[in-house]
This record gives sequence, C-alpha cells and structure tokens, in this order.
Amino acid sequence: MQSNIIKLNNPHDVESLEDTTKLPFTLQDLKAAIPSECFQPNVGKSLFYFFRDILIIGLLYAVAHYLNSWFFWPIFWVMQGTMFWALFVVGHDCGHQSFSKKKWLNDLIGHLCHTPILVPYHGWRISHRTHHKNTGNLDNDESWYPPTESKYKVLNWVHDIGRDYLFLLVYPVYLFTGNPDKRGSHFLPSSRFFKPSEKWDVITSTTLWTLMVGLLLFFTYQWGWMWLLKYYVGPYLVFVIWLDLVTYLHHTDPDIPWYRGEDWTFLKGAISSIDRDYGFINHIHHDIGTHVAHHIFLNIPHYNLKKATEAIKPIMGDYFRKSDLPIWTALRRSSSSCGFVPETGGKVYYISKKKLAKG
Repeated sequence: MQSNIIKLNNPHDVESLEDTTKLPFTLQDLKAAIPSECFQPNVGKSLFYFFRDILIIGLLYAVAHYLNSWFFWPIFWVMQGTMFWALFVVGHDCGHQSFSKKKWLNDLIGHLCHTPILVPYHGWRISHRTHHKNTGNLDNDESWYPPTESKYKVLNWVHDIGRDYLFLLVYPVYLFTGNPDKRGSHFLPSSRFFKPSEKWDVITSTTLWTLMVGLLLFFTYQWGWMWLLKYYVGPYLVFVIWLDLVTYLHHTDPDIPWYRGEDWTFLKGAISSIDRDYGFINHIHHDIGTHVAHHIFLNIPHYNLKKATEAIKPIMGDYFRKSDLPIWTALRRSSSSCGFVPETGGKVYYISKKKLAKG
C-alpha cells in the first residue's frame, strides 16, 4: 500500500478530509506497523552522535582560533551555531529518555549537551513534556500555539514585533518569561511548569546554567568582549535561530488543524505537525525534520525516526503531512499566512493577518 503524502503546496490541502471523532487508525495500529527495534535505544550509537558533535565543535573552534580572520568569523558562526543546534537535538533525545534506558545517563549527557549552549536541561525537559502531552490543543499546548483573533488584536507592540518579525530570536526570552499569556520561568522551581517533586531537578539545571554564565563572564574578563562575540555570541544566535525556525515550521502552517475541548485527542494533536526537508543539513542535525513520528512516539531515538516514518506512512495515508517546499519558502508562507485562529470551533485553522487588515 502506497502512502499518499500531502505536499502542502496549496493552502488547506487537507480540508477535503472530513473531521471525525475517530481517526481511521489508532495509536496501536501505528505502533504495530513500526519494527520493534526502532523503539530500542542503542547506547553505543547514541554516544557516537554525542561525541561526533563534540569533536566537530572542537575542531571548528581550533580552526577559527588558528585563522582568526573576519573573513572566516561569519562562516564560523553559521557552522558552529548549526553544530550547537545538533548538540541540542542529542540533548533533546536525552530529555525524552530515548538516548538510553538509563535515566542517570540521559540526564548526564542531557546536561553536557544543553548547559554549554545555555539551555536549562531539566527546566526545558519538563516544559517540553507539556508540549508533547498537549500538541495541537489550543487551550493547553505550550509551544507555538496560535492566538485567537481577539487576543491577536490586542497584542501590545512588543509582543506584536516579537510574534511577527523577531520570532526566530524569541527562545531565550521564552526561557525566562514563558509565553505572553502563560507566564513562567524555566529557572524557578516555583514556576507553573513544575511539580513540587521536580524542585531539585530545576535547581540542579539552574545552578549549572548559572555556572556556565559565570564561566563565560570570566573568559570575557580575561580576553575581552570581542572574544565573547567571536567565540560564543555569534554561534549562539545562529543556534537560537535554528531552534526557533525548526520548532516554528513543524507547528505553524495554514494546513495544520488546531483543536478545542473534546475535539482534541492526543493522537489528533500528535499528527498535527509536519515533516520538513532541510536538505543536506538533515543528517547534521540528526533528522529532526522527521517530526510526525517523533510526536506520536517520543521514545524513538532520532536515528530510528526515518525507518519508523516509512512504516507509519501507509497506515496514515493522507493524514501524514510532509512539505517538500524549500525551507525559506515554507517560512515565508507560514509567516504570511498564519496570524490567528477563529474564536470558536472545535477544529480550526490559521487565518492570515492580512485578512484582519482588510477587515
């Protein structure tokens, strides 16, 4: 049976799919189609990708230090920022406990991946868990959920600029403040993200994050602000852009439905995401573009996602969403077409902000 993959070249390609309270397949159907080995982490393979990324990061630093040329620094920032993002993806596996079956190893490698790039591992892991439990739920999702028309109209100028123009740089702000209408810090145990039992996890990650900031400040004191710009700020900004770009594109598209109330189910929400093709960068950032399978079964290691995706596509048929648009074309399409959602309706789609202006 061949999968009919939606290419998403036109708005609302999936409108022809009748929304039913019951999908034509179940979570168990999808799981049964995936080879059982896809769910099993291979510690050796997981560690290989971790050390590979660390090695490349170290080599890039060595080359940049050796050349020390303004002709090379911008190139270095793009390359190293991309590797920071790849390292984040390995830590992402750790956060989902798909790096290995040992929690202590997942948490150790997760901190080693995330702390150097200023991500509080446990704080992020827990809020990201909320996103996965509520994907596609207008009321409870945590990441890149759309505002309603009334909320969009009253956004102040700061939030308006952030949402419409600087959305590829919002991640550091999100870590400290949460979303505009769902406030919360990833660094404080008292934040809405966390249960009392998670207090010491949050304190551990916040402490390590603080020590990393202190280390950067010490190096800056030793070698100056230009050192900080060349060796860290440049790559860090590229990393943030990658993180926001990928998460935005996987959950922001005029063809992705959003649900309210009883119309939402875990499986409907999980399949309300899109696989993206990042070209030659796919392998470098560990095939993070295979996003639909990841949302359905978050315990599958990244190196098994492509195989799992091929297994579920025949079962899902037209419910499997994949875009073959070039990434910058997809970004332009989503940013211009996705403004807000209607005030009512159990299943809704993005409405272009241009329609608001015309109204």
